[in-house]
Amino acid sequence: MGGAVFLILAVLVIVTISMGVRIVPQGSEWLVQRLGRFHTVLKPGLNIIIPYIDIVSHKVETREIPLQIEPQEAISKDQAVLVVNAIAFIKVVDPAKAKYGVTDFIYATQNLVMTSLRAIIGGMTLNEALASRDLIKQRLREMVSKDISDWGITIKSVELQDIRPSEAMQKAMEAQAAADRTKQAMIMQAEGKKEAAILEAEGKLGAAQKEAQAVITLSESSAKAIAVVTESIGDKTVPAMYLLGERYINSLSALATSPNAKTIILPADIQKTLAGILGKAT
Repeated sequence: MGGAVFLILAVLVIVTISMGVRIVPQGSEWLVQRLGRFHTVLKPGLNIIIPYIDIVSHKVETREIPLQIEPQEAISKDQAVLVVNAIAFIKVVDPAKAKYGVTDFIYATQNLVMTSLRAIIGGMTLNEALASRDLIKQRLREMVSKDISDWGITIKSVELQDIRPSEAMQKAMEAQAAADRTKQAMIMQAEGKKEAAILEAEGKLGAAQKEAQAVITLSESSAKAIAVVTESIGDKTVPAMYLLGERYINSLSALATSPNAKTIILPADIQKTLAGILGKAT
């Protein structure tokens, strides 16, 4: 009987000692409650608590914890839909606040990062969001740090893994780009036609100016010829008839030598023309 009591007491002593000795592993901190109320934090290493009065209520990870933010849609200031996902690294600096200040600090921090990320992108245009990854990370860290500090948590870093337009937005952008390219091609084609029309008009104008100049030159030559003939013959009618007759003869010669000419037309006043050529009035 005495031996059984001794055995029971020995077992009770061993159990009591084991309950009073706590070895906390590196990277963790344990919270101790005394009679249902928070009492102290056990640091890594050997710790002694009062058996049956103190109990370990929570074991908190004090190493950096990665929080994966799943891909989610965010609407930019210019109504573009973006798909973003990120990863945040947090660290518990006050285990008591982390466990007693919020029900689930990991879930709360994760959702806070998600809502803050959507809010930041909502204040930017599509082009600003796509070109400002570093700015988004900086502002996200600042916004989240202010809120999670009350939970005894600090955010070490945050990285945007991906930020891109949604599938529907990408199709709309591709369609817009194609429309812009078509529009640009039409503008270039229209400009080319315009330049060609201008060049053609300038060519016609130059040709007309040269033709007019040739007519003027020819008229001046004819006037000089008439003046020379008039001076030589001394009659005003005969020189004109002479030149006219000469023109008729030249025209008939050209028409007669043409391969397409089938009919030769003689002027009705051929006699007067010949008389002009001969310098005699009819």
